[in-house]
Amino acid sequence: MNKPSLQNEDILRQSLEHLNKRWRSKLPTTAMICGSGWGEITAHLKVVDGIPFKEIKCLSDTTVDGHTSNLLLIETKIGYAMIYQGRRHYYEGVGWGTVRMPVILAKEIGCDTLILTNAAGGISDFLNVGDIMMIEDHINLMNGNPLIGEGFHPQIPRFPDQTEIYNKELIYLAEKFASKMQISLKKGVYLALMGPAFETPAEIRAFQTIGADAIGMSTAPEAMIANALSMKVLGLSCISNKAAGLSDSLLSHEEVAENTTASLPSMQKLIEYLLNEIE
Repeated sequence: MNKPSLQNEDILRQSLEHLNKRWRSKLPTTAMICGSGWGEITAHLKVVDGIPFKEIKCLSDTTVDGHTSNLLLIETKIGYAMIYQGRRHYYEGVGWGTVRMPVILAKEIGCDTLILTNAAGGISDFLNVGDIMMIEDHINLMNGNPLIGEGFHPQIPRFPDQTEIYNKELIYLAEKFASKMQISLKKGVYLALMGPAFETPAEIRAFQTIGADAIGMSTAPEAMIANALSMKVLGLSCISNKAAGLSDSLLSHEEVAENTTASLPSMQKLIEYLLNEIE
């Protein structure tokens, strides 16, 4: 297996040294990446430290509204977790490196679990705006793969198995809590496209026929990287709108943010529970 390039390896090393020195004995074992509308779930968590992305050499600020580009250290009942308030997307035009690096940084600092969140368009009839959907599996139609290229991490095999990317034990844990708290939590298949344009109604009809339940522009790449690194992955989509052609309204990022905010109380309860339970 080829090693990462010296440049990336050096930047990653400097970033790890910075976090290890700053966090010392408070190193996290769980990481979370916040998608659109999910950044506010941290309001009720115990934040120990916050660092702008720009102060960490291997990270860079997102260019998408609503993604605040901060890395938070959270104290939980059983330890510590790190939360990326904002994510980089492939459609931002800066390549796969910026999408990969938050996952690799989390892995290198000691995280073995990754929670991925997003706002998604609902395709299937069983999904309503405001629901939270756990991702059972995904379909990657992003016209690219984050694993392409020379070995950028020594632990990633050339041909990773993807039979079970999303961890069944974590799904069960979330289901149990949601049932107890009467949170509308459903399961389905997430389809990832490159973006940044929303889909056409004809495309949505096509995606229905291949088994997609919800659609978005993220998550699958990070899940593929984390899975290849043998991390446990949980994927959560907030259904922020009905996909193109399934409602009378036009799609906009503002509508996505507004509808996701309406689901915030359920999102906050679920994430707080998971962070306090995942070992």
